[in-house]
Amino acid sequence: MSRVVLKAEDISKQYRLGLVGTGTVRDDLKRWWYSVQGKEDPFLKIGEANNRAIKGDSDYVWSLQDINFEINQGDSVGIIGRNGAGKSTLLKILSQVTQPTTGRIFTKGRIASLLEVGTGFHPEMTGRENIYLNGAILGMRKHEITRKLDEIIAFSGVERYIDTPVKRYSSGMYVRLAFAVAAHLESEILIVDEVLAVGDAEFQKKCLGKMGDISKGEGRTVLFVSHNMAAVKQLCTKIIVLENGFVDYEGNIDVGITSYLKYEDKNLNENSIQDFIQKQDDEIFILKRVFLSQDFSNQNNFFTNKKIQINYEFNILKEILGLRIGFDLIDLSSGLVVFRTFHNDEDIKINIMKKGSYNLCASIPENLLKEGLFAIKLLVGIHNNRWIIYDDKLMLRFNIINFDGLNSAFTDSRPGIIMPKLEWEINNN
Repeated sequence: MSRVVLKAEDISKQYRLGLVGTGTVRDDLKRWWYSVQGKEDPFLKIGEANNRAIKGDSDYVWSLQDINFEINQGDSVGIIGRNGAGKSTLLKILSQVTQPTTGRIFTKGRIASLLEVGTGFHPEMTGRENIYLNGAILGMRKHEITRKLDEIIAFSGVERYIDTPVKRYSSGMYVRLAFAVAAHLESEILIVDEVLAVGDAEFQKKCLGKMGDISKGEGRTVLFVSHNMAAVKQLCTKIIVLENGFVDYEGNIDVGITSYLKYEDKNLNENSIQDFIQKQDDEIFILKRVFLSQDFSNQNNFFTNKKIQINYEFNILKEILGLRIGFDLIDLSSGLVVFRTFHNDEDIKINIMKKGSYNLCASIPENLLKEGLFAIKLLVGIHNNRWIIYDDKLMLRFNIINFDGLNSAFTDSRPGIIMPKLEWEINNN
């Protein structure tokens, strides 16, 4: 017996930029006449891939092209990609909010969708009334909603305002109530877009827990779009990566996230900040250059079994008391800080740095980081006083590769952000 509950066959979606229809009566009639004759739409042969970063020559754009996949009952699927990759368009097609230009969608069971904050809410109605309205839109019967009303209100956390018109709700309260309704619908498939980013951290954690219960405990299917890679890894069992309207990857979570992040960073993955815009503090400190190296050669890909050098070149224009130079090492797949370090961690005394030109080098030990994408965030400050440089844009991004010819650091794949080789000692008594 097939467990497939959602199937996409050759799904494509075309839009005309700036206009509804083809733009002329003649072309509209041509499209209609081809449809009457059972022929393919003549304007489907026109159009460009959906790359928002470049100016195109055509007024037609393919938001999605040739999308094929199958999702089984109980799967929790993450859909990721850059802004404009086609994620929301795909979810709207799967939710039957809009129809594909070509291709077919097969679904088995009821679908609950949460695509945009406040969808299906009437601003003049109270929260309680909107639960019934939104539930009806999602396909729930009145007795089902009544039976789950207290549970929905409790989950949403807006009980105090439940009899207040929702036009007075914040966007976070909107999404709390909307998610509570969608999550308690007895549907076979739950589709959730990035709307959870509106909620606070506590509610996001609560939602992720509920979606985990839905997929793992109740055997229902979840489709989850997010730019939060840690949330995707926590919730999902497989992943679909979209790029410019195409499926770039489908399958393993870790492989998919790494593939996506490498594409995201391919133009930013520089191993050097050269000719740095003169970031100064009272004309005392100028950072000239920071670069990464391994075996004293500049590169973007580093091996796990060799140390990585972080090199600073800077000028001090007059004596500075308590100067600290360092960095945060960030795991890009989760956004977590692996560690923070400063150049004078071994000497806690507040020292004076004299006027002059300096070269400073820190080393990340070999066999510490596991394969993945990381970043160095630059930090410069005055001890217990102020930051001179503390900017999320000042990051050096790089790849860690778990092999160097035949000299693999480890032969197996391991969980975690780091994978150090520890010293072990065994005594046979």
